Amino acid sequence: MQYCLTSLLKLYQASMENFLSNSKLGNYVGVGEEEKVQLYYYFVESERDPENDPLMLWLTGGPGCSGLSSFVYEIGPLTFDYANSIGDFPKLELKSNSWTKVANIIFIDQPAGSGYSYAKTSEAYNFNDTLAVALTYEFLRKWLMDHPEFLKNPLYVSGDSYSGIFVALLTRRIYDGIEVGEKPRVNIKGYIQGNALTDHYIDFNGRVIYAHRMGLISDKIYQSTKANCNGNYAEVDPNNVSCLNDLQRVDRCLKNIRRAHILEPWCDLPFLMSILKETPANARSLFPIEGPWCREKNYIYSYVWANDKAVKKALNVREGTTLEWVRCNDSMHYRGKERTESYVYDVKSVIDDHRHLISKSCRALIYSGDHDMVVPHSSTEEWIDSLKLPITDDWEPWFVDGQVAGYKVKYSQNDYEMTYATVKGGGHTAPEYKPEQCLAMVDRWFSGYPL
Repeated sequence: MQYCLTSLLKLYQASMENFLSNSKLGNYVGVGEEEKVQLYYYFVESERDPENDPLMLWLTGGPGCSGLSSFVYEIGPLTFDYANSIGDFPKLELKSNSWTKVANIIFIDQPAGSGYSYAKTSEAYNFNDTLAVALTYEFLRKWLMDHPEFLKNPLYVSGDSYSGIFVALLTRRIYDGIEVGEKPRVNIKGYIQGNALTDHYIDFNGRVIYAHRMGLISDKIYQSTKANCNGNYAEVDPNNVSCLNDLQRVDRCLKNIRRAHILEPWCDLPFLMSILKETPANARSLFPIEGPWCREKNYIYSYVWANDKAVKKALNVREGTTLEWVRCNDSMHYRGKERTESYVYDVKSVIDDHRHLISKSCRALIYSGDHDMVVPHSSTEEWIDSLKLPITDDWEPWFVDGQVAGYKVKYSQNDYEMTYATVKGGGHTAPEYKPEQCLAMVDRWFSGYPL
């Protein structure tokens, strides 16, 4: 097949030059009015049984983060060979724990302005959560019409971080479309989301609670903050001086903690990051990358690779449509405000959408790296508890190679089933930190086996 991973890997193994000149990994789908929005995607078939394995639509968070980030750093089949990338251009290597071992995956750059996706007019770059989901739904239907051989594969809408908003909304939209007979009929079976934003208040309020539980703030600071803020740390009264002062103390304690994984080194690289933001294509000038390791240094490789002319040509990127590829577009990326110049965060909670899906024949896998302070696992557990689903398998450890990989609990009601799992030692994007454990988790879940 055109997008067969086996062929892709053979091309890569033969030589990088052949891989770049022959790969047909990516393409565009036009959506919206007069198809003014052109959404770019990467598609990789399952290495096991593409005709029968699940089809995943993977939505990277942000909003405004490229699907390439999830492809190379989380669940895709290729990543960068950091040890052997000598000179000013990164090398690729095969990933042994790619989710393409067990599933076909579409990685999409959405909305327009993310990755290689673009709009034909300046107005078409203006987005909100609702519009982003509507155009992603249109993308999916058009993609399936162009690839009818995948219509019968079980579909799972998937993603992490901010895309928790998108995953819940899109999954509900697909089920609603089936009920009114929209074509093509999507063979959706459920959804997967990791460390996913679900409710702005619960998720962000939970950061202070999590910081205390993990010993990052003292009992004294926590109890004072809890009392003075009445347990509300996300929506603070600007006249409550005592609360504001306590939250400043909390911020000082957390200032140099890497929130995506609280045990990893915090990266203080303002000069480096300014280069990436202002002139991403100049990231090549930063090679070789020296000094103490921090994870953000790994991300520099994607800027160099994705802005290379030969790579863009191989990936069918249309010339002149995007100035420079960036891993996450700051003009859309959520920073706690109501809106940016080009994006309005109009959906504050999707708990009701999860609750709506309980009435469907639907499976859900919710996982959470337990060392993430961006969307803490304790916050995820709070909104799951609010659904009041019956527990069918109570909290217990799950294992990989005889070692505890995390903890799990299973809920079910009629034809709805939810598995919640923590990933021990995982960060905000759990497969990036614990690839072996996360592949085992999703493989078992797809197969219907206990984690």
